Amino acid sequence: MDFFNRIRAWWRPAPEPEKVFEPEVESTDRRVKERRNAAPGTRVLIIDDSATIVALLRRMMRQNDLVTLEAGDAEAGIEIARGQVPDLIFLDIVLPGMNGFAALRALRRDPITRDIPIIMISGNEQATEEFYVQRIGADDFMKKPFSRAEVFARIERLLDDEQKPRRINPVATGAEPETV
Repeated sequence: MDFFNRIRAWWRPAPEPEKVFEPEVESTDRRVKERRNAAPGTRVLIIDDSATIVALLRRMMRQNDLVTLEAGDAEAGIEIARGQVPDLIFLDIVLPGMNGFAALRALRRDPITRDIPIIMISGNEQATEEFYVQRIGADDFMKKPFSRAEVFARIERLLDDEQKPRRINPVATGAEPETV
């Protein structure tokens, strides 16, 4: 026997591992329950001085067939809200000029914008902001940074049976003009 034949005879490949039957497991989706989306064409006003936040929210909304309106300050946002009456507003608290708290009060006092649901957003770490926002009439509050899942969970909380955003409880959140 020559050298190569002796090596081949000596070396044997390892036996194949025995195959074990494993039942197919259904893929697990990240979402536990089906998400309800706002109706296509729902108009969302984004009032934030951060171009990054505006672009991020715009992309999220448009990917779900929502229409976006945008303003970089509170004064412009209030004008857009009065003129185009969006279905939902994302309102930053820290804005140049008029801040988000003052803008929220102005929107709640105006009969045209009083019933528009408003989600306040802020990167500030003060935990008291959420309390004050809800007390003066916001419908929800999100801290920056936020995830796509959080944005749509907040919107979903506000949807009615027709998948349109609605105020949760306008009287309890101080929306009446006498209490603002």
